[in-house]
Amino acid sequence: MLKMKRISQTYDMKAFTDTGDYFGDVEEAILTSNKVFGWRVRSTKNSFLNKVLGNAKGVIVPHQLVKSIGDIMIISKAAVPNYSPEEEPEQQ
Repeated sequence: MLKMKRISQTYDMKAFTDTGDYFGDVEEAILTSNKVFGWRVRSTKNSFLNKVLGNAKGVIVPHQLVKSIGDIMIISKAAVPNYSPEEEPEQQ
């Protein structure tokens, strides 16, 4: 049975990856013409995003990468940004 949830019930919800890593907190839903386009997830102190992004405030996760929403939000591991300091372009 499909259970409905109000968007306002998802604010400050904990978001985890499908591999079990704590991803961050849901901050806002991004809507386009009555559809959820994506979710803004805030990086928190102990989150995986904080380790990957450093000082960035968070990321926008496309709704297609959200696997489940219940008491927590489960996001596909593909939503994790691939960042490493070696990939930065050199400044001249």
